[in-house]
Amino acid sequence: EKLAKLQAQVRIGGKGTARRKKKVVHRTATADDKKLQFSLKKLGVNNISGIEEVNMFTNQGTVIHFNNPKVQASLAANTFTITGHAETKQLTEMLPSILNQLGADSLTSLRRLAEAPPKQSVDGKAPLATGEDDDDEVP
Repeated sequence: EKLAKLQAQVRIGGKGTARRKKKVVHRTATADDKKLQFSLKKLGVNNISGIEEVNMFTNQGTVIHFNNPKVQASLAANTFTITGHAETKQLTEMLPSILNQLGADSLTSLRRLAEAPPKQSVDGKAPLATGEDDDDEVP
């Protein structure tokens, strides 16, 4: 009687259907994170302090921006890890502060973006017209 009650609890459907073999345990993100940290510890990574922001430039003209990330490195294994909250932004959103980090190819794509005709803004109004004085252009 007790055995029949236990068997009924693990039955998937009605009478005559197969019983479930075992309960499937799904992994959580924290378990994956612990495994990753363990693997990094085996590589011998060291924390690098004093890094306020990390910007990764993509081929599509976007920037993956980390503010106050945790940076770890292992020079022997040629491994660098950057963990933290990442934001994907357009290159034009980051412009004033990012100019000194741009390479030659990024500068040419930025120049193309600047020469492109301005697009309609989201709210339907025309974008602000740029004046004739382009004195603050970077040489």
